[in-house]
Amino acid sequence: MELRDYLRILRKRWPIIAVLLVVGGALAGAVAFRATPIYAARTQLFVTTSGSDNTTGLQEGNTFTQQRVKSYAAIVSTPIVLDPVIKSLKLTSTPQVLGQSVSASAPLNTVLINVSVRSTSPTQAKLIADAVSLSFTKVVAQLETPANGGTSPIKVTVVKQADVPSVPVSPNKKLDIALGLLLGLAIGVGVAVLRDTLDTTIKSTADLEAVTDASFLGGIIFDAEVPKRPLITHADPQSRRAESFRHLRTNLQFIDVANASKSFVVTSSIGGEGKSTTCANLALALAATGSRVALVEGDLRRPKVADYLGLERAVGLTTVLIGQTTLIDVMQSWGNGQLQVLPAGRVPPNPSELLGSAAMQSVIRQLEAAFDYVLIDAPPLLPVTDAAVLSRIAGGAILVVGSGKIRRDQLQRSLDTLAAVDAHVRGVILNFLPSKGPDAYTYYAYGYDGTKTKDASMGNWISDVNSAGAPTMYMAAGRRGTRRSGGRR
Repeated sequence: MELRDYLRILRKRWPIIAVLLVVGGALAGAVAFRATPIYAARTQLFVTTSGSDNTTGLQEGNTFTQQRVKSYAAIVSTPIVLDPVIKSLKLTSTPQVLGQSVSASAPLNTVLINVSVRSTSPTQAKLIADAVSLSFTKVVAQLETPANGGTSPIKVTVVKQADVPSVPVSPNKKLDIALGLLLGLAIGVGVAVLRDTLDTTIKSTADLEAVTDASFLGGIIFDAEVPKRPLITHADPQSRRAESFRHLRTNLQFIDVANASKSFVVTSSIGGEGKSTTCANLALALAATGSRVALVEGDLRRPKVADYLGLERAVGLTTVLIGQTTLIDVMQSWGNGQLQVLPAGRVPPNPSELLGSAAMQSVIRQLEAAFDYVLIDAPPLLPVTDAAVLSRIAGGAILVVGSGKIRRDQLQRSLDTLAAVDAHVRGVILNFLPSKGPDAYTYYAYGYDGTKTKDASMGNWISDVNSAGAPTMYMAAGRRGTRRSGGRR
């Protein structure tokens, strides 16, 4: 991943990072405030050696002392030094346990030894530190006394007595909380990156490109009001979502120019990806340019298009397929007349058989001959085979992908389903794209000035195919049924 990908993850997953940051700081603070305070008392020892009074002798003695000091610091916490301390202070601890709280260090190129003693009691820390220093001076004198008698050439002097510490050295609450926050931040970022890596849902065009090289027709902006106003291109033609469908319309007009067929099966992988509203709005957008558009409600299981458009669906595609009526009798005009709708009709017990029949193929060919565009709203690909069957006899399939609705493997299975029946994928539409946030779809809006205007009426018509195969035009004014509000039938 690139740097911008990490920045996008941070912007998208910031609540997780913030929660773990706070949890890390809170846990560290709780541990720090509940921990037993530890105090440290420190003493300082000075090591000298007796020798010649001349300069050379003093220099050699100083060098000798510096070398010995390194070894002295190592024996401060040994039993030979600590046993007398335990006896003098009447401690219940053992030399091994007491040695864990005693430490000594010798600064480089000096003859100093710094002794530090830690204890939960500041007073006891001071007493032990002073006792250790005193015991150490005696031990060094014993160790350095020549075997044949005489005095030790090494002398250890306590140059700084221990003070009673007033502030504990542990826990360092500010440092512990800072480290807790840092650890929480690191874990939060790690969890955010891991979660984003494991999240295989389709959210962007990059996710689509990782699965398929099919043409990307466009992205549709998410609108929480879709259930209330599914026909956004009619209800609010100047909205950003409506503009998305106009971009989609433009791209659709230029895909696969060499293919003369203009019939498209609009489907999705699973339900809830918005393929019916996408199909209906795309049909309205195409009709608004003056193109003759046929919208077929090919979802014979859960038909919704007729309800969106406010049309009667008691009769429709199913009655045509079983030979009870003709196209001219069941197609209904909508809006300015450029859009003709073929409702689903009654829900049959055998949708797949009807949609794959020779009668359905004949219906599609008649519509292709009479209209510029034929859009067929089909069921999802993964639950049922209807869309795959329709895609084979139509000019191809347009796959609607709901952003954040399906995983990459589901999209791949849908594409494999279409490939298995030699259906051509004409393009992919990414629906429900967010307009804000890190995954926002890049869209450049241009505001309107003045009042909204509606498309001028271009006359109502429908077409049928006569016995010779030539399209015949009919005026919709003489149709059966009553007009509904909004120019609908």
